[in-house]
Amino acid sequence: MPKVKMPRKSTSVDMTAMCDVAFLLLTFFMLATKFKPDEPVTVVTPSSINTTLLPDSDVLLFTVDKDGRVFFSMDGQPKRRKLIEDLNTQFKLGLDDKEIQSFVVGASVGTPIKNLKQYLSETPDQRKKSNLDTGIPTDSANNELSTWIEYGNAAQGNNFAKLKYCIKADNQTPYPKIKEILDTFKKKHIQKLNLVTNLEAPPPGTAAYEEMQAPAKK
Repeated sequence: MPKVKMPRKSTSVDMTAMCDVAFLLLTFFMLATKFKPDEPVTVVTPSSINTTLLPDSDVLLFTVDKDGRVFFSMDGQPKRRKLIEDLNTQFKLGLDDKEIQSFVVGASVGTPIKNLKQYLSETPDQRKKSNLDTGIPTDSANNELSTWIEYGNAAQGNNFAKLKYCIKADNQTPYPKIKEILDTFKKKHIQKLNLVTNLEAPPPGTAAYEEMQAPAKK
């Protein structure tokens, strides 16, 4: 009995539609992506063996450089807008829409509240030239750090229970400055703080080292 040969079909696949979708997605992400603004200050944090990761949301972050300048940052543009609008109303700063938007999408802020209008009206390069990045006052005579904590709390809304307070200090920050910051939190009855550090390997012979080695021995 003769064999029946099946007709061969072409294996060519039209990729045009898939390429169109890929380029549309690429264009969308290129236009929609917003890069994180450059921070006005750089710190070298001390090392620790703590492996807890810094959360991406519901955080009030206070950055302290080696000269003791304090900068404030908070996630979430709606929350940042509420905070700056509340400050604008309470302290009669006279911020316009452009200056408010500068805070909403900007990086950390480190200047006295009285300079906030000029600070937000300038570009990061202009701020460096005008020496406005002097840090948030934390001394007993004018402790504005307490104000930023208070208004940061108020901006959280229903997420307040999830809020974490993080301090990211340089390893050369003077201890008196750290004490001023800790005393401020203590006066606000905030006892739980998170210190941001770099991760280092636990020293051999310690309990943390033995715990890390335990899975490898199994």
